[in-house]
Amino acid sequence: MIPRRAFLAVQRALGRQATVAILGPRQIGKTTLAHEIAGDLDALYLDLESRRDRARLAEPTLFLGSHEDRLVILDEIHRVPELFQELRGIIDQGRRAGRRNGRFLVLGSASMDLMRQSGESLAGRIEYVELHALDVLEAARDAASADLLWLRGGFPDSLLASTDEDSFAYRRNLIRTYLERDVPQFGFRIAAERLERFWTMLAHGQGALLNASTLAASLSVSAPTVTAYVDLLADLLLVRRLTPWRANVRKRLVKSPKVYVRDSGLVHTLLGIEDLHQLAGHPIAGASWEGFVIENLLAAAPPLTQAGFYRTARGAEVDLVLQLPGANGLWAIEIKRTAAPAPTRGFYSALEDLEPGRSFIVHAGEGRYPIAHGIEAIGLRDLAAALLPAGGTSGKLSMEDDG
Repeated sequence: MIPRRAFLAVQRALGRQATVAILGPRQIGKTTLAHEIAGDLDALYLDLESRRDRARLAEPTLFLGSHEDRLVILDEIHRVPELFQELRGIIDQGRRAGRRNGRFLVLGSASMDLMRQSGESLAGRIEYVELHALDVLEAARDAASADLLWLRGGFPDSLLASTDEDSFAYRRNLIRTYLERDVPQFGFRIAAERLERFWTMLAHGQGALLNASTLAASLSVSAPTVTAYVDLLADLLLVRRLTPWRANVRKRLVKSPKVYVRDSGLVHTLLGIEDLHQLAGHPIAGASWEGFVIENLLAAAPPLTQAGFYRTARGAEVDLVLQLPGANGLWAIEIKRTAAPAPTRGFYSALEDLEPGRSFIVHAGEGRYPIAHGIEAIGLRDLAAALLPAGGTSGKLSMEDDG
């Protein structure tokens, strides 16, 4: 078993809040993490995809009230959104009896925004922790294992498969599961073939600016429909929209977000790339590496970090801008799939505009060294480690305000 940094974040959250929600895509390891956290506790596990377990919650107040001294794990909570309202009353009753923390651990394969829509009644009673895909700090010891992680992505069963062929087959099946099962269960009536075609188009344009009109013309749908498709995949934590950084400069800035398929292994599966040899010679390699680096860095970044990219109409550009909390300031990060990176003219121009506290170029090798005044070349693992908060508890997203 690969230790997850989110383990400690969830433990700490349970110590201060009645309900903790672990969010992440399907098969990313949420259930395994929940059972590990339960450990020697006399926890009750309910899988809400199971008819039997849903039937046990026909009278949730009565059933859960009889287990008030146990941690209750509710897996796939988004399948029964009406349960959130019942949990509020149970939590408040427990608080009056002195049981304030560590009551429920809920797991969901949906984004924090979507979960909040269902969990508004739990404001002040719930804390959210995102379980990211396996990253370089958890699953890569050297350049070779980092490349394998890049190829196969961070879904545990994909990364740990015996062969590249088995890993590829796993990811193909996972994609079919999303298209044929998960999307309909979220209430969306979209033909699986159309959504797969759209998802593949996003993979081909990994890291490109979102042009809804162009995508719509290719799919013979409207631009608002394309936006709805992006929203859906983002809610399922499969796609990331990286927004433009709003710098206070007198220059015309790009306004459209960049769109990335979040897991590099899914990018390669959608494009039919099965091994590192194919990947190295594929036109998508650079963009795929860029998305891989961004996901790894955001997984390591401390809570409350703001992220975006910077681009002007005249070509000044930074791949990733991070506003870190506290005194850490603004970081500008360029990403190059090369062992000998060099700053571009556009990067220098962007640094003049942004005036970041620190500037980096992430390269494909290991180690770190200065390459220009104020600019450091750095390997992905080293930069991810530099971002990691003290104690290694990245993964916490936010805590709802009391209410």
